[in-house]
Amino acid sequence: MKYKTLLLFLLLICFSVSAQQTINGSLMHDGIQRDYILYIPANYNGNTDVPLVLNFHGYGSNATEQMNYGDFRDLSDTEGFLLVHPQGTTINGERGWNVGFPGSGSTTDDVGFTEALIDELANLYAINLDRVYATGMSNGGFMSFLLACQLSQKIAAIASVTGSMTPDTYGVCSAQHPIPILQIHGTSDSVVPYNGDLNWTLSIVDVISYWLSYNNCDTTPTVTTLPDIDPLDGSTVTHIVYSDGDNGVTTEHMKVIGGGHTWPGSAFNFPGTNQDINASTEIWAFFSKYDINGSLAVNDLDKIQVMISPNPTKTKINLSLNLSQDLNYELYSAIGQQLLNGTIKTNSQEIDLSNLPANIYYLKLGDQVFKVLKSN
Repeated sequence: MKYKTLLLFLLLICFSVSAQQTINGSLMHDGIQRDYILYIPANYNGNTDVPLVLNFHGYGSNATEQMNYGDFRDLSDTEGFLLVHPQGTTINGERGWNVGFPGSGSTTDDVGFTEALIDELANLYAINLDRVYATGMSNGGFMSFLLACQLSQKIAAIASVTGSMTPDTYGVCSAQHPIPILQIHGTSDSVVPYNGDLNWTLSIVDVISYWLSYNNCDTTPTVTTLPDIDPLDGSTVTHIVYSDGDNGVTTEHMKVIGGGHTWPGSAFNFPGTNQDINASTEIWAFFSKYDINGSLAVNDLDKIQVMISPNPTKTKINLSLNLSQDLNYELYSAIGQQLLNGTIKTNSQEIDLSNLPANIYYLKLGDQVFKVLKSN
């Protein structure tokens, strides 16, 4: 183990990590070789601590498939975070995560493996340990919730796509700080049912209820119906936000009405895939608002305060800010493509969106990200 770590370290010194890389790595944990795929963005230079996103695959899948299916690589390149795809062990003949499914028979310590993986990567790379996030598909979403419950000292926020919590996870949940939660789930999911199953999975309503209570959020949510950009996908999205939690955290749910057991916005457009949102983009926009101490806006007095109006808009948005110096802005599409950029020099700025189609966009101001909805 020490030899492999030293060898990898020397290779990184010799060849530098200033260029985009995909690295297949492994470590020994509990006598088992555990594998992972690490993606390093092109702008990583090792001089500045950067966030780390853990992206867990579903049951029967693997790290490579999740890297391609629930793809964050373009966002990693534009936003500068490291991205790791851990690989599960074999459970009943398929790769997965030990989250307490009844009858699985697994004794694998995946929480311990994740902690060791975070520590290993932090020894090799410049990682901001206050900004480590977990997400995943299906069983990977269950795993993200398990980490929120049992490894919260290392996890700043989690997002689950088509996952939930097992009764076992729920019964022993002992998070140590408010955890920002984003749940993306289709109401027509036939694999992890939206309404739950008493034998093995909580309903999504129960999951959201647990976390909004734990986080001490306002019980009256803000509910936004997102634009139906692709009427042919057979689904729409409602964004439900429970705000004002302790440390400024939120508990959020993107309810994909009519959506199936899929990753919204994926290039692998399986039946039941919603194309009105891109789950990867939504997740990073959510993660980017928090560190392990809660809302970055709450905990950093230098953060700008901004009001965006109207939002949704048909033509343009107006920004009202409290600037002390010039501020660069960038507007991104839902798949992470930069569309506009410029510099704001006054406390009032207009941005013309009239040439853009109706869609969801992301406005980056400094290191804060805001969602902008453009309608017809």
